[in-house]
Amino acid sequence: MTAKPTKRQVILDPEMKVSEALSAILAHHIALMGSWEAQARSWEDIEGVHQMRVQGRQLRAALSAFRSAVPKSVSQPWRDELGWVASQLGAARDLDVFIDEFLASVHAKLPLSGAEPLRARAETKRSQAYEQVRAMLDSPRYAEFKRGFRDWIERRRWEETALDDKHRANLERPLKPYARRLIKQLKQRTLQAGMGIDTRDPEQMHWLRIQCKKLRYAAEFFVPIDPDLTQLIVYLKDLQTLLGELNDAAVMRGLVDALLEDSEDPDLLRYGGALIGWRTCRCEGLLGEFDRYWRAFAAHV
Repeated sequence: MTAKPTKRQVILDPEMKVSEALSAILAHHIALMGSWEAQARSWEDIEGVHQMRVQGRQLRAALSAFRSAVPKSVSQPWRDELGWVASQLGAARDLDVFIDEFLASVHAKLPLSGAEPLRARAETKRSQAYEQVRAMLDSPRYAEFKRGFRDWIERRRWEETALDDKHRANLERPLKPYARRLIKQLKQRTLQAGMGIDTRDPEQMHWLRIQCKKLRYAAEFFVPIDPDLTQLIVYLKDLQTLLGELNDAAVMRGLVDALLEDSEDPDLLRYGGALIGWRTCRCEGLLGEFDRYWRAFAAHV
C-alpha cells in the first residue's frame, strides 16, 4: 500500500495581505487534494476518496469565506469544477462508509441471514463507483481543472479582474482583522441557525450542519494566526460528528433502498429493513444528545 500523504499546516502570517493568505490557503489544499489521487483509485485505502472530498470542501469553503475580497462572480467557475469533482467521488465515498464502517459495525449486532448477499450487492456498486472515480482522475477535464486552478492560485489571477473598490480594498487589508471579523460573522450565522431549531426538521438540521462546516473550516484556516480558535474547533467537531451521523443515516436509507430495489429475496429484504431500523433507533439517541452538544458550543461562542 502506498504511504499516506502527510497533512501539513498552511503557513500564514497576521501581517499578510488577504490576497496573499487566500493564495496560500488554496495552494495548500489543492496540493493536499492531489496528494491523495493514487489512494483514491482503489478502496484498498478508503481515505483516498474521503480526503479528496475533504480537501475539495475546504477549497470551496475558502472561496466562500473570502467572498468579500474575491466575489462569487470571479470564483464561481472554480466552485463549479470543485462541485463536479465532488459529484464524481460521492457514490464511492457513500459506499465506503456503508460497507467498511456501517456494515462492519453492525454485523455482530444483527444475527440475521441476508448480510452477505447485501454486502455483495454493495461491493458490486462500489466497484462501479470506483470506475467512475478513475475515469474522472484520468479525464482531460480534471487535468485542465488542476492546471487552470493552480495557475489562478499561484498568479493570484483574481487581482487581474475588474473588481469594485470594496473588494479591491479587502484584498489589500491585513489578514488578522479580516479573519477576526469573518469568524465573528460566521459565529452569528451558526448561532442563528441553531437557536430554537426543530431537530425533527431535516432542512433545518441540514442548514445548521452547513453553517457549522463553514465556521469550522474558517477557524481551521485562521488558527495559525489565532491559536485561541483551537477550542472553538473542538466544540465544532463534536457538534459536526453528531450532525454528520444523522446525515449519514439519511444517505444510508436511500442507499439500502437502491440496493434492494429489484430484490424479492425475503432474507435480503428483512436484513435491509433491520439495518434501517437499527440506524433509526441510533438516530433517536443522537437527537437526545443534540441539546447537550449545542449548549456546550453556544456557551463557548
